[in-house]
Amino acid sequence: MRILIITAGSRGDVAPFTGLGRRLLDAGHEVAVAAHPSFATLVAGCGLGHRPMPGDPQELIRAWARAASRAEVRALTAAYADGLADGVATAVAAGTDLVLTAFAPAPLSRAAGDAFGVPVIETHLVPAFPTREFPLPGALDAEGLGPAGNLAAGRETVRRRDNLFAGAVARLRARLGLPADAPAEPAGGGGPVFAGFSPLVVPRPADWPSQVEVTGYWWPPRPDGWQPPAELVDFLQAGPPPVFIGFGSMAPGEGERLSELVAAAVKRAGVRAVVQAGWAELGGGGDDLLAIGDVPHDWLFPRTAAVVHHAGAGTTGAALRAGVPAVPVPVMADQPFWAARLHRLGVAPRPLPFQDLGAENLAAAITACVSEPTHRRRAAELARHIASEDGAAAVLAHIGTERDR
Repeated sequence: MRILIITAGSRGDVAPFTGLGRRLLDAGHEVAVAAHPSFATLVAGCGLGHRPMPGDPQELIRAWARAASRAEVRALTAAYADGLADGVATAVAAGTDLVLTAFAPAPLSRAAGDAFGVPVIETHLVPAFPTREFPLPGALDAEGLGPAGNLAAGRETVRRRDNLFAGAVARLRARLGLPADAPAEPAGGGGPVFAGFSPLVVPRPADWPSQVEVTGYWWPPRPDGWQPPAELVDFLQAGPPPVFIGFGSMAPGEGERLSELVAAAVKRAGVRAVVQAGWAELGGGGDDLLAIGDVPHDWLFPRTAAVVHHAGAGTTGAALRAGVPAVPVPVMADQPFWAARLHRLGVAPRPLPFQDLGAENLAAAITACVSEPTHRRRAAELARHIASEDGAAAVLAHIGTERDR
């Protein structure tokens, strides 16, 4: 079967789907991933086809980070959504028997699926159905709402997503010859929805629709032929396990300020550190600090004492898989949700919001994380249980059933 995975956003929105795609490939399917051009190497390195999706998520993140005007953010978002619509239509038109879509581009994917007669299954990396049990990731003013407030906040979160894409969806439907006034679909399009995170991290809410299954994580594979850089191996062997520090796709353009801050925090905490450049382009060096580029988290994180990260869904899962405690520094979107989860699970101290980040409080958070043995014990215990999960299995089983019909 030809399977097209559609996703959009930062690396954390793409990498887990390379893991799901690789499992599908190994099961005998032909798999392509529609993602931004900057991820072509990542996708191809996992043996998957790549179909380019227009758009630059860095530009949007920069606008949010600098508190751009509402009008500017709205214009950038509309242009980004229109680019995604073009990419989705082109990718589906290139031929596929089945579409798997991430949550954000799902309305566009369903429109293209309708036009080309291709079934669409939603595959989410974050909780995306309103529930009384907690506010959805990205909910505004989400503290202490209670069951009714949680549900209302979740519905508002989904509504905001739909509004962001409403214009692009309407233009795409018109372009593809679909009726403009189609009846509203139920959440998830009425079909199965697979959520690629561990039920130990977010137990499935009792009030979610019956077709939603929390499967466990979809782990990104290492690129074919990857080997760790000799400089990194030497640094790891030269002393006790270092702390990892990285902010992923966050804070583009803030590299100089953050590099100085991180170096000061590492010195104050008295630890060794591996700093990942990411989109912020962090740097630095010395006897106790090494700056690196992209390194598979499944290789590096188990060799660290703790992971300081922005609490994106993918990095959160990778740290939990490695069995090491975390210092969550959430920036935006779903990150405060995952940061709060890590603290509640007992594997991290209280989150340190990025806007409050300084050398002194980062050093204090690192010290609290590595000096509290219960964080490491709880992280190791969770990792053992997560290792027994096979997040891709449910998706593969469903697709196998569909193929056999």
